[in-house]
Amino acid sequence: MSKLGVTLSAGNFFTAIQKDDGTWASNWLYSSNTEIPSDWTNIAAFSEGLSHYVYLKTDGTVIADGDNYWGQCNVSGWQNIVAISAGRAHTVGLTADGTVVATGYNDDGECDVSGWRNIVAISTSSASFFTVGLRADGTVVATGRNSSNQCNVSDWQGVVDISTGCLFTIGLKADGTVVATGDNKRGQCDVSGWRNIVAISAGSYHTIGLKADGTVVATGDNKRGQCDVSGWRNIVAISVDGVYTIGLKADGTVVATGWNDGQCDVSNWKLW
Repeated sequence: MSKLGVTLSAGNFFTAIQKDDGTWASNWLYSSNTEIPSDWTNIAAFSEGLSHYVYLKTDGTVIADGDNYWGQCNVSGWQNIVAISAGRAHTVGLTADGTVVATGYNDDGECDVSGWRNIVAISTSSASFFTVGLRADGTVVATGRNSSNQCNVSDWQGVVDISTGCLFTIGLKADGTVVATGDNKRGQCDVSGWRNIVAISAGSYHTIGLKADGTVVATGDNKRGQCDVSGWRNIVAISVDGVYTIGLKADGTVVATGWNDGQCDVSNWKLW
């Protein structure tokens, strides 16, 4: 089994990991008006908005559940989707041909993605009203609310991955450095000194980076202990949502830190 052949995902109220055999481990807590699919074997990925859940199926279609006041769950006609991302009240999908579809709240233009081309990654967050896309050439585009300059990414070059927080955007560059723009009141954008980074993930107000040596760095809000990762070792994947952080270790065990109403209860997980 490939120890990197997993999908590690943090939701507001649960953590889920898909192994390379297609099975999932999850500590789903509760849902007020949302339900997880009864059959996770056909689910390739999921993304959580403020009060809606979106699931990418292995056949490239998408299903959604939860609050649909703004039409954020109107994804039944989507086809050939390879990635999804749920915002506060909108949903974005990346198609196999590099174009992007979106539905839901659009008062700030966060769904104005119809003209995007050659996109290889998309990001929005459960607390945000903006959308960011990574082009194949390493440049980045953004649309939506820009109250804290979180969409000021037009000059970025050499980017290989993106992630978005509440009012900020981070980008991983091919040389292992990280760039950031937007709200920095809690230090979540203080990443200019990071080196040898291979993966990034943004929470509401904190940022996590996985280093090539399997250690993890963090910056930003730490009121819930979500940045207490300095002792982590042998990490191969990371994921962040809201105010907690999870990491997958090379031995198949999982670690977590931060706000915990059950979503950090992963100490007994063993994936291989």
